[in-house]
Amino acid sequence: MDLVRALAEQAEACAAMGSPMYADLLTRVVEALEGGAEDGAEDGAVLRTVLAGHEDAPGPSALGLRLLGSVHRMVLERRAGALAAYYPSVGGTWEPDGGWRAFVDLLAERPDEVRSWLDRPPQTNEVGRATALYGGLLQLRVRAGDLPVRLVEIGSSAGLNLRADHYVYLDDTGRRFGPDDAGLVITGAWQGRPLEPWPGLRVVERIGSDVMPVDVGSTEGRLALTAYVWPDQTARLERLRAAFRVADSVPAEVRRAAAGDVVEALTTRPGTLTVLWHSVMWQYLSVEEKTRVLDRLDALGAATTADAPLAHLRAEPSRRVEGGPHEFLVRLTTWPGGTEEVLGATVGHGVPTTWE
Repeated sequence: MDLVRALAEQAEACAAMGSPMYADLLTRVVEALEGGAEDGAEDGAVLRTVLAGHEDAPGPSALGLRLLGSVHRMVLERRAGALAAYYPSVGGTWEPDGGWRAFVDLLAERPDEVRSWLDRPPQTNEVGRATALYGGLLQLRVRAGDLPVRLVEIGSSAGLNLRADHYVYLDDTGRRFGPDDAGLVITGAWQGRPLEPWPGLRVVERIGSDVMPVDVGSTEGRLALTAYVWPDQTARLERLRAAFRVADSVPAEVRRAAAGDVVEALTTRPGTLTVLWHSVMWQYLSVEEKTRVLDRLDALGAATTADAPLAHLRAEPSRRVEGGPHEFLVRLTTWPGGTEEVLGATVGHGVPTTWE
């Protein structure tokens, strides 16, 4: 896939996922690049300078989001001059023509600063995906009983979703789930089949892992996570900032480790429900690493007993049947038994999740 096509597809995705600002910016990036340097298109020349060396970036690398994330970082750091007036994340208002002009001017004035983040993969640690994970966890009560829970997450980023039991979820009828004193409330979290609460849910261990973990306690870590949230999606930004405050009081370890290594070392524990979960990270693993993870889970599950159950809960893009459309399906496999089921489906940023 060539760069222009990948950027055009990313623009379409942003439009479909509710970011007219980013859809407009990426569409204009595509138009400028297609203009060609021979036409004297100054905007295209500026963009080619910034994107030099990345012309062959594959579509899954999301170069467009890397570019926009780098610029957003500069806006958040108050280093973007006139462009900040167009960014809702810092109190501005998006206006396409003026915003584009200020965007290109920034790239022209500070190309090296923008380029510095182009090799960095976008990481948002999407808190909205906790709706799928926590909702799936609630449904484990009828399968495993009221055992204390160990949460083990692969692809954790900063580990914000390891604190999912410290958030409040309001379903489409207004029912409330979660602690009374939660610092983060996710409205419209669930629809479809009603869920039942888990009174006395106790998470006794939270262990995350990522090949590039983000330190949520650091200014740099929080800046990086915020920069990759689309600036005109204020609900996502508000959720993220609230999750930062929760993280200040709820510790969770995030190790630097590959998913395969973590799962190969995984064990169960008597008297405890061990839950391995993950969301929208599976696509980034190699075929070999996916096989390692699944083979280890099968082997561990085969030796699992009723007093030390194991669950694999995930919210990942997949197909229900071969050749069917991709959906963000919430799947659950439990041991003993190895029973797999589709609990429902979510959306890219997690809200809402629909239970079936």
